[in-house]
Amino acid sequence: MSTYAIGDIQGCYKPLRKLLNSVDFQAGKDQLWCVGDLINRGPKSLDTLRFLRDLGDNATIVLGNHDLHFLAIYYGATQNRNKDTLDKLLKAPDSAELSEWLRQKPLVHYDSVVTEQGPKNYLMVHAGVAPQWSLKKTLELAAEVELTLKGPEFLTFFENMYGDTPRRWKDQLTGYERLRVITNYLTRMRFCNEKGKLDLKVKEGLLWAPEGYKPWFDYQQLTPETNILFGHWAALEGHTGNPAVFALDTGCVWGRELTMMRLEDHKLFSI
Repeated sequence: MSTYAIGDIQGCYKPLRKLLNSVDFQAGKDQLWCVGDLINRGPKSLDTLRFLRDLGDNATIVLGNHDLHFLAIYYGATQNRNKDTLDKLLKAPDSAELSEWLRQKPLVHYDSVVTEQGPKNYLMVHAGVAPQWSLKKTLELAAEVELTLKGPEFLTFFENMYGDTPRRWKDQLTGYERLRVITNYLTRMRFCNEKGKLDLKVKEGLLWAPEGYKPWFDYQQLTPETNILFGHWAALEGHTGNPAVFALDTGCVWGRELTMMRLEDHKLFSI
């Protein structure tokens, strides 16, 4: 059995299937971890979601900002945007089932993978982890959002999800401001300062860092034993300079590559 972590798919269904076939992925044996942004911008969001749902327990998924955006549209909290490619998914006969399935997914996943050298610990998240959060804190705060998504107030959450403020974490935050900033760190973050203040405007690579800001992973090391897997930031082209932090979004939806990593030995596969 092998465990593969894959970057942002964003509805690129054919490259997804080709990449899995290239490593002879066995759906009943191997594991596929997805860093979020399963859908949108690409041509086949519906096929992608159906395929991942049908993998059942062999697929481990965390939500990205595009996945949350789709759910907000489906449940009526916001409208389609010009760049969205979600019409077929929204109109599909099984859209309600797919939406309910997706809404149950977490924002972070933490687990260990058995290797020849012993177990390796991984935290998977779509965008990143705030500088001041420990592993325990990250899991606890993600759980606050996850419980809201699964609970009776999920529509109100989606109605209050959008926005760039608060720009940094404070323990005393409450209500939807608290949930929004947690969600922004986990699903939208690229650059922040040493106190965790977010810049959510700049989407380019490392050379475009605003003054006083760095990529979040320059500050963050959860524990010496924990590797971090993330997507979201295609402009990094898979490079972080941090041997414990793996950027897996290599811009397939922008005409570049879809990349996944075998967690047992960190070997990369791209198409």
